[in-house]
Amino acid sequence: MLKGLDPLLSPELLLTLRAMGHGDEIAIVDGNYPGVEHARRLIRLDGHHLIPVLNAVLSVLPIDDFVAEAIFRSTVKAERDKLDPVHEEMIDCCARHEPHRQVVTLIGQDFYGRVKTAHAVIQTGEPRLYANIILRKGVIYPKEPGVHGTAGVDPFVY
Repeated sequence: MLKGLDPLLSPELLLTLRAMGHGDEIAIVDGNYPGVEHARRLIRLDGHHLIPVLNAVLSVLPIDDFVAEAIFRSTVKAERDKLDPVHEEMIDCCARHEPHRQVVTLIGQDFYGRVKTAHAVIQTGEPRLYANIILRKGVIYPKEPGVHGTAGVDPFVY
């Protein structure tokens, strides 16, 4: 356990999030998603629902602001505008962390194709269907010149 970090952020997940670079994507998927088949790197969080995992990831992962679209969710079949309760919860969670970002819908194979190219997939135990989301990692901007913490001058202060 570490101070200030959600305990859902396992060592493997923290390593993966830290290893990702700007523009890399990570998918968080439900328990029915074909994670083994689609993932380049698979992190299992069985027994945990999607929203707490999404909240934990968004607590440490910056979202890309270099592109117009950086958060994507799956749809109920081909119904682009249909929102199941889990989709509303995903949108609300993202809005708490990234209030200026929209959650974009991707239908079926478009979503699957994007997951297959993602840096990693987090497979949750979420039982609700179509509870899948992709996050594109952004950057952490350095503080303004001349602003330093109590430790003195540190070139790695963010």
